[in-house]
Amino acid sequence: MEYATIVSQGSAMRASGPSSVLSPVPVRQEVRCAVRFPLELSAVIFDEDRSYAAKTRNISASGVLFELDHSVSVGENLRFSLRMPGQVLGIEHDVLVHCTGRVVRCYLSEDQHLAAATIDEYQFAAQ
Repeated sequence: MEYATIVSQGSAMRASGPSSVLSPVPVRQEVRCAVRFPLELSAVIFDEDRSYAAKTRNISASGVLFELDHSVSVGENLRFSLRMPGQVLGIEHDVLVHCTGRVVRCYLSEDQHLAAATIDEYQFAAQ
């Protein structure tokens, strides 16, 4: 079966077969609601039984992309902590931030597991 996709101003139509009837095709749109910053920060993710190290690839006010050495599942709730550099925040000292969120996307890139997670709540640790 032949398919041709026509994209125009954010919408798409697909023509299929000899009749060339156009039918709508869902167009994937980015759902990001905050600016992402390419920060590689060490993070600790807490499970029910243990904790493990991770690294951020980027972070925003509403989410984070983690680089992990093992897989996690979409929908999994996360508790994690990371140390935000003071210079990024415009203050003298680094700040430890405790967060809760959930995994919204997972994939494998080369030999690294990547997981995108929301930041649903955060709390600055007392210094």
